[in-house]
Amino acid sequence: MRHLPISIRFMIFLSLTITPPVSASLFFCKLPSPPVPKATPSDLLSLLGPTRHSVNPLVARELSSCFKFLVPFTPRKEFEGFSIRRSLNNKKKVTSRTDKENELVWWPPEAVLELARLAVDSGGDPDAIYQALDPTMFTVPDVECSKENRCELTRTPYGRQFISEELNSYLGYLFELIVARGPDVGLSVSLDRYDLFHGHLFLATGTGRLGILFHAREYPAYDKEQFPYNMGYCQKGSNVTYDNSMNMRNILWLAPLPSNSTKGWLAPGVLVVLDARPDGIIYRDLIPEYVNFARTLYEDDLGNVAVDVNYLNVGQTVPDYQIFIC
Repeated sequence: MRHLPISIRFMIFLSLTITPPVSASLFFCKLPSPPVPKATPSDLLSLLGPTRHSVNPLVARELSSCFKFLVPFTPRKEFEGFSIRRSLNNKKKVTSRTDKENELVWWPPEAVLELARLAVDSGGDPDAIYQALDPTMFTVPDVECSKENRCELTRTPYGRQFISEELNSYLGYLFELIVARGPDVGLSVSLDRYDLFHGHLFLATGTGRLGILFHAREYPAYDKEQFPYNMGYCQKGSNVTYDNSMNMRNILWLAPLPSNSTKGWLAPGVLVVLDARPDGIIYRDLIPEYVNFARTLYEDDLGNVAVDVNYLNVGQTVPDYQIFIC
């Protein structure tokens, strides 16, 4: 500084004297919260399995707020004995009907477990599901006068069933359980061709975990104010009201997840309603914008879709529900 010309030294002095002091409050101002990362279908499935801690905590918290469990969720740490649960159940009396229903979701019948293991062992190949189907084909009959309105409810005009009758019965059980327990989480649904009658069986991306994405409230009634959308022949005659229950039309069942290296099991079965309310993360990140009015989560986003599972009332005077795999 001593070697600088007097004029320059004077300018430096002047600049230091007139520079306003930095307010201490700037050092303590609150930084804006970081945005919540976008959720993915993989995040959703991970939270319902053994790798829940791999999900961003902010995403996990928001997704968890959208889970409405029809059967209590059993986290991994509470289910270490899952692989030996069968022997424990032989010794333990499950007294209430509710307990029995819960157990059937956590620990399904043997035929379901076998299919779940085949799905994982195949690396998520839908052929594992096809091989379990009976080759016999059944014509899908007229369901609740659908033919009268030229309505085709199923992907194909014929359907099949699984070779295992135990497996077919279990699929019907899931439909019935959704209807029975839906009101507990604010979802009132009916087993009919306008509401709940089908689900999409998939093998989850990355793990091969067996799952079904059920869609309720399939054909809401046309309403110029509430639901001004024409959904074709199958919508005609609908009495399904478009209301807040549409937020919960996506119901997810996941089979127990087997280990791909041992004979053990990594996670129990799950049955949960996915709340797609407009202010939630499922609506924001997982529902495509072009169908957000219908709150539709697509099964293809969860994994490889193998078949549609239809539970149709083919009775004329007395209800007679049957499984049709299409």
